[in-house]
Amino acid sequence: MTLEKLDGALFSKMVLTGALHLTNNAKKIDALNVFPVPDGDTGTNMNLSLTSGANEVKKNNSESISDVANALAKGLLMGARGNSGVILSQIFRGFAKGIQDQATITTEGLAQAFDHGVQTAYKAVMKPVEGTILTVAKDSAAEAVKQAKHEKDIIILMEKVLNEAKASLKRTPSLLPVLKEVGVVDSGGQGLVTIYEGFLASLKGEELPEDIDTIDIDDMIHAEHHKTAQDFMNTADIEFGYCTEFMVKFDEEKLKQHPFDEIAFRNQLSEHGDSLLVVSDDEVVKVHIHVEYPGNVLTIGQNYGSLINMKIENMREQHSAIVGSEHQAPKEKVDFAIVTVAMGSGLKSLFESLGATIVIEGGQTMNPSTQDISDAIKEANANKVIVLPNNKNIVMAAEQAAELAEVDVAVVPTKTIPQGISALLAFHPENGLDDNKQQMELASQHVKTGQVTYAVRDTKIDGINIEKDHFMGLVDGKIKVTSPTKDQTVKDLLKELITKDDEILTILYGEDVDEKSVKELEKYIEETYEDIEIETHSGNQPIYSYIFSVE
Repeated sequence: MTLEKLDGALFSKMVLTGALHLTNNAKKIDALNVFPVPDGDTGTNMNLSLTSGANEVKKNNSESISDVANALAKGLLMGARGNSGVILSQIFRGFAKGIQDQATITTEGLAQAFDHGVQTAYKAVMKPVEGTILTVAKDSAAEAVKQAKHEKDIIILMEKVLNEAKASLKRTPSLLPVLKEVGVVDSGGQGLVTIYEGFLASLKGEELPEDIDTIDIDDMIHAEHHKTAQDFMNTADIEFGYCTEFMVKFDEEKLKQHPFDEIAFRNQLSEHGDSLLVVSDDEVVKVHIHVEYPGNVLTIGQNYGSLINMKIENMREQHSAIVGSEHQAPKEKVDFAIVTVAMGSGLKSLFESLGATIVIEGGQTMNPSTQDISDAIKEANANKVIVLPNNKNIVMAAEQAAELAEVDVAVVPTKTIPQGISALLAFHPENGLDDNKQQMELASQHVKTGQVTYAVRDTKIDGINIEKDHFMGLVDGKIKVTSPTKDQTVKDLLKELITKDDEILTILYGEDVDEKSVKELEKYIEETYEDIEIETHSGNQPIYSYIFSVE
């Protein structure tokens, strides 16, 4: 079979197959995260971004490839999450511009589209780094341009593009030393290869098997919680009032008495509520369920081990607040507003107390999309808006949202929660947008950030040997210390963070830290660092047991 022209219908199938293949492999791509912290989300971000683009493609029935490519670009742009998602959106934004107003394209047109996508993506990144998705896109596009000079069959051209993308991906460790040290290829590049694999399979008429093992319970929970308030006519109609999430860390002694069977466990829990989701492996089982009596399901879970990462929310109160807010008068327009990003009820409250107008729930593992940030900018209803991303993987999506805004928006590229807090404290409403951006950026650079989390795999990075489940201490994003215990990791990290010139240490403790541990830590710091002033807040953040801010 020879294919010399590509139209909108065929390209739609390519996009949908590529999106499906990416969905099926998102978890594997997440696992390629260089740092062994439990926040590898490249696959998830690219998957959610491309899914947004695919949804727009599904709505478009045009036979014109230009129309379909524009729909893909639009969906990707608004759904882009994380740096990888934003770069992917830019690749296909350029792709669409490269075939503007064309109903069908030949191999030359397809090659030009790939090449235009690369040029657009490189322009969008302030400091392009080779050995990433950009390199894979560039090398494969260059191969497309080279082959299109004599190759007329689009299927063969796509084969050449995919082969070069795979070869380029294998070369990424030689271009980016940290990849070679850790022993992985670039995760974003792997994501692009996966999409191109789907493109080729579609052109060949091959079916891609759906891998059910890659289904992510967090994505399912996210979807469950994004049902609208109108799903219930009245608050009183909610039969099971408490959204309950928890994990059980298996205990060998308890398992001897109560052998774990996921199907039986699921059936037992289903008798107590609805919206049940259960996922387990050899070490833990994770549960999401809506119940009327949370204690009953927690007791069932305790039969198999210890409870961790518990979260219980009153949905009736949430529903009343949502429905009530729908009938409030529109916000009066203000001159300035601050939009920021944080994960954890304590961090959200802290930012609001410091003057943030809107706090978007997000951060590690759940990067808000361009659309999420755009919606928050509109909701702020201000003439001028400042956005604080508080995560290096959200900065590009924030900048993309700023470009789309109808009001003046400045993005202060904060990469950590402490940087965001420091920037917010430097805000002065009487100053202009540019002056505030400058002062807030300056303030954010004068704070040091420490973080404590755990390793999800064995690895070696920056000369440090790290074992799975051991704790790690990071200083401004770089792993500095590791230890089998959390307490020792905290102490070792503080040695790296605090100098004789520092005056203030702010402790933001996470959802897995109790008050007793915080008091013991405060006592240790007071005895060890006599001149440091301590501030403590419950951040209730996931993933990071402690976030330290030092000034």
